[in-house]
Amino acid sequence: MADDKKTDTKAVDAPAMRQDASTGEMVPVSGSDAPAADGKDGKKLIMKIKIYAPFKVYFEGEGYSISGLNETGPFDILPHHHNFLCMLVPCELVIQTPFDVKRIKITRALMHVKAEQVTVFVDV
Repeated sequence: MADDKKTDTKAVDAPAMRQDASTGEMVPVSGSDAPAADGKDGKKLIMKIKIYAPFKVYFEGEGYSISGLNETGPFDILPHHHNFLCMLVPCELVIQTPFDVKRIKITRALMHVKAEQVTVFVDV
């Protein structure tokens, strides 16, 4: 005899995950779209970020993280990231700053990461 009770099944949303480009570790994407690294004292670590074109500066300041897209896929740059150089494909860069989240649409760019500093050359 078959049980006629209906089972209420609801899909549970799994947290969105992204792969950290420096460690290869899967990290959750927070509501601000980007994870942030914490220091030993519990404070968020920061890095200097500059995004500019030959005649315009799109962003210059401190940030907890920057997320972008290259031919391999989406990635995040966090403080203490290894030296890194890549070409970005059309995407929206997401910068988590101490005050808010900045979003900058780009068509193509070159990203350079070295010594707690991220430089993005847009329109190259």
